[in-house]
Amino acid sequence: MKLFYLVLFMTVSFFTGTKLSFKEEAISNIEMERINSRIIDLKSMINIDHKYNQKIAFLIDMKVPSGKNRFYVYDLEKNKVIDQGLVAHGSGSETGIKGMLKFSNLPNSNCTALGRYSIGKTYRGIFGKAYRLAGLEESNNNALKRAIVLHSYSAVPLEEQDYYISNSHGCPMVNEQFFKRIEKIIDSSKSNIIMDIYY
Repeated sequence: MKLFYLVLFMTVSFFTGTKLSFKEEAISNIEMERINSRIIDLKSMINIDHKYNQKIAFLIDMKVPSGKNRFYVYDLEKNKVIDQGLVAHGSGSETGIKGMLKFSNLPNSNCTALGRYSIGKTYRGIFGKAYRLAGLEESNNNALKRAIVLHSYSAVPLEEQDYYISNSHGCPMVNEQFFKRIEKIIDSSKSNIIMDIYY
């Protein structure tokens, strides 16, 4: 199957005017189809509810193995992925069957919960700077109660791996360098950015 290749080394000028350099890996046609299908619904939601960022959205495709890039920064105006990175899922989501994950919104499940989140205020926790996540759907509406947040962790590698990466307690947990790139986007946004975790 042909791969959809983005520029290998590129400088992106975001809506904030911030320029960031990153290494872009290939995104398969199947992954792009899945991204595009999520974006259609996401744009409809954002167009109705103008309190969310109209220019940038984050997507996490849980069908992609954790050792591969599956956290996508999407430019809603240019209709393209402008950055991507690795992201860990919850240890409770592991089933022991290769490639099979389970998802839960229950407290103490340590699972990733699917659905759309609103990225909220930042605070400093045990992993340093983190962003509170408010679940916007029945499948993830316990996010605040469960203390599910977006944060970085030193054990998450920057580059893609041929093996699975470390697990979280249910939080979307990213590499420290990748976190620095996305925090610039979040902190520069005047409205909350939507993050969509799907399977």
